[in-house]
Amino acid sequence: MKVGITFSAFDLLHAGHIEMLREAAENCDYLIVGVTSDELATSAKNKKLVIPFQERMDIVESIKFVDEVEPQTSYDKMEAWNNLKFDKMFVGDDWKGTDAWNKIEKDFQPCGVEIIYFPYTTHTSSTILRDILDKI
Repeated sequence: MKVGITFSAFDLLHAGHIEMLREAAENCDYLIVGVTSDELATSAKNKKLVIPFQERMDIVESIKFVDEVEPQTSYDKMEAWNNLKFDKMFVGDDWKGTDAWNKIEKDFQPCGVEIIYFPYTTHTSSTILRDILDKI
């Protein structure tokens, strides 16, 4: 059984999130989704999330493509692997080729974890939605 994982805050859930989860589920047998905690997202992006953490967890858990939901309280992907033992990690292609993700790919090679990049949804994103809401 191939276990896949992806991570996101899933704040202001939109079609791009759903498409990513659908594609991820099609590329593994069991999909784990890490939902970023309020504290981690706020510390990294210095923005207050719109939807509270537990509600985001509940929303993601209700999506039919998702088999398991876990809180993401650290950006350390190897720590996640040590806890969850996944075979594939799904990431937006806006991260492909970055120093951080080149290192993650290298770190995961000995573990046999495949990093799969999906096209980033440029027409809809939480950032775009947040910018629109800020203007209203």
